[in-house]
Amino acid sequence: SQNRVIAFDVLSTGTIGQAALYPREVVKTGLRHNAAAIILAHNHPSGAELRPSAADERLTADLQAALNLVEIRLLDHFIVCGGGAMTSFAEIGLL
Repeated sequence: SQNRVIAFDVLSTGTIGQAALYPREVVKTGLRHNAAAIILAHNHPSGAELRPSAADERLTADLQAALNLVEIRLLDHFIVCGGGAMTSFAEIGLL
């Protein structure tokens, strides 16, 4: 409840173009750690696009809905690109 990091887990790895991430796996991980909240992050390997894709937005909404069912808050979802550039879904109003 104090928003301290209690774990860092890699939930999916993919190819240069996509990775599969399932809401049930995110929920299971949150419950396993007894988390009150989570932060998600993924990279855009090309580094060319910091904006979330439509698929990124849909997945984030699905994850947030699944987490809400078990009372785990989704604090943010970051897109990380090369050179340390990143985008926060919360900062751009998508959470």
